[in-house]
Amino acid sequence: MGSTRLMATGHKHMISAGHPAATQAGLNVLEAGGNAVDAGVAAAMVLGVVQSDLVNFAGVAPIMIRDPSDGKVITITGLGRWPRKADIDVLIKDHGGHVPEGVLRMIVPGAPDAFLTALEKFGTISLKDASRGAVQAAEEGFIMHELMAKSIRENEEKYRRWPSTKEIYLPHDRVPNVGDLFKQSDLAKTLKYMIDEESAAKGTRKEKLNAARKAFYEGDIASAISRYSTDNGGWITLSDLKDFRVGIETPIEVNRQGTTLFACGAWSQGISLAQMWSFLRHKNFKKIGHNSVEYIHTLTEIIKLVFSDREIYVGDPEFVNVPIEKLLSNEYAESRLNLIDKDTILKGIDLWNGDPNVLNNEFISQDTSYVCVVDSDGLAVSITPSDGSASNPAIPKWGITPSSRGSQSWAVKGHPSSVAPWKRPRLTPNPAIAILSDGSVMPFGTPGADVQCQAMLQVLLNITDFGFSPQAAVEAPRFASYNAPDSFEPHTALPNVLKIESSIDKDIREKLKVKGHRIEVWPDQIWKAGAICAIVNYKNRPLILGAADPRRPCLALGR
Repeated sequence: MGSTRLMATGHKHMISAGHPAATQAGLNVLEAGGNAVDAGVAAAMVLGVVQSDLVNFAGVAPIMIRDPSDGKVITITGLGRWPRKADIDVLIKDHGGHVPEGVLRMIVPGAPDAFLTALEKFGTISLKDASRGAVQAAEEGFIMHELMAKSIRENEEKYRRWPSTKEIYLPHDRVPNVGDLFKQSDLAKTLKYMIDEESAAKGTRKEKLNAARKAFYEGDIASAISRYSTDNGGWITLSDLKDFRVGIETPIEVNRQGTTLFACGAWSQGISLAQMWSFLRHKNFKKIGHNSVEYIHTLTEIIKLVFSDREIYVGDPEFVNVPIEKLLSNEYAESRLNLIDKDTILKGIDLWNGDPNVLNNEFISQDTSYVCVVDSDGLAVSITPSDGSASNPAIPKWGITPSSRGSQSWAVKGHPSSVAPWKRPRLTPNPAIAILSDGSVMPFGTPGADVQCQAMLQVLLNITDFGFSPQAAVEAPRFASYNAPDSFEPHTALPNVLKIESSIDKDIREKLKVKGHRIEVWPDQIWKAGAICAIVNYKNRPLILGAADPRRPCLALGR
C-alpha cells in the first residue's frame, strides 16, 4: 500500500498532531529539552486555539502515558463530571428526554486539570513554558484554515445564538474566510491569568502549578463560569469546580497475537476498542485479504456487536457495574462471534435493544483532535483533547466554552450512561498505546466521535496484519458502521448503514450490499473517516516513524 505523503522519520524524538501549529509547538518544547509529556501538553493546548471549533481549553483531554523504564502505562481521565445539581427529571419533563444544547449540557471542565496533572506528575516544565505556543496563537492570531472555516460556516446559526460566542467566531458579523488572521484575545487572557498566578506563587514547582489550577477551578475563572451558569439556568457551582480533580488509573490491556493494546477505561469508549481487539484474538486476516468483502463484512459485524454491548453495559464505572472481565473474555468473544453469518448482516436495532424513534435522523458530530509524542528517552504520550464551541455558550470575556460533554449522556433512566449528579458522561475520545509484537511502541488516536474506535482498529490491523508502513496504514481507505446510536445527542442511529470511502472497489461495495449492508459511498480521504496520528518507536533500532492523516490538517515532525 502506497502513501501520498512522506513519512516523518527521526532517531531522537517525534510528534504527530492534528494541526501543524500544534506539531511545531510540541517540537519546540522537545528541542528545548522538554520531555514527551511537556510537548504533548503544549501541542494539545495549541489545538485548543487553532482548532477551537473542535477542541476547547475548558473541555476534555484524556491522556495516556507510557514510562519506558518499566513499561508501565497510566491514564489521566481528563473528563469532567455532571454538576451535583444535575437533574434527569428536569431533562425528561422539560426537554423530552434529551440533553439540550446550551448551559444544561455543561459539565465541569476536565482538560485544564488533566494538563496540569500531567505536567506536575510526569512533566518537567512550567505551565508558562507549556502554554507559550497557545498564548501566541490566541493573542497574535493564526491563519484561518479550511476545516475550521467550514465547521464555523456549517454551524453559523448556532454560533449566533449567544453574543459571547458570536463575538469570537463571527468577527465582523461573518464567517471567517480561509486565509484570514483569526485572534482569540479573551482566551489569551485566560491562559495568561493562570500563568500569572503560577509565576506569583512561592514554593515548589508543584505548588506553582497548583496555583495555576486554583486560578481556573477556584479563582476568577471559576467565578465567571459558575456565575454565568447560575444566571442562565445551568447547574455548575463554585463547589463543583473547586472539588473536581481528574483521575489517574491503569488502562485496559488486551493482547492479540503478540500485540498488546492499552485502551482507556469504561468511562470512555476505550473499552469498545479493547473489546474489538479481543474479539479478533483468533482471526487471521492475512488469508482473507485487506479490504476484501469478507474482511469488511467481518469487521463491520464485530463493530456492530461491540457497540451494541456499549449501549447495554458501558457507563461511568463509579456508578455502573460494567462487566469488563466478561466483555473481554475469550468465552464471551466466542459466543458473540458465533452470531456472525458470513452471508447476511446482523439486523438493526435488535442488537442494542433500541428505540425505533431514534432512527434515520443523521447527525454527524465534528469535534476532537489528537496528538502523540515520543521523546529521546522513549517516554510516550497519547492525548485526545476535545469539545467543540458551537453547542454551548462561551463565558463572556474569558474566551472559553466549558465542556459540552453532557451531550454524551442519556436523559433516559436505566441507560448505563444516563445523567446523574457527579457522574461522568461516557466519552468518545480515547487515546491509545500499542506495543507491537517486535516490542515497538505505538501511541495513536484520532478525532471522529463513534468512528474513532473503528478507524483506530483498521489502522492497527493495517500495521499488524498486513505490514503497512505507519503512513500507508493511516492513508489506506476506510469504512465505518453507523448502526448503533450516535454517542452524541440526539443519539440517532442509521441501522445497517455502512459508509465506505470511494477508493474501495465498486465490485466489493456491491457484494456487501448483497449481504444486506446499506452502502453509502464517501469521497476518498474524507474528514468524517477520522484523522489518525501515530508514532512507531522501534525497540532495537534508532528509528522513530511518524504518521499524519491527510484527511485533516495533521502533521508529523521529528529529529
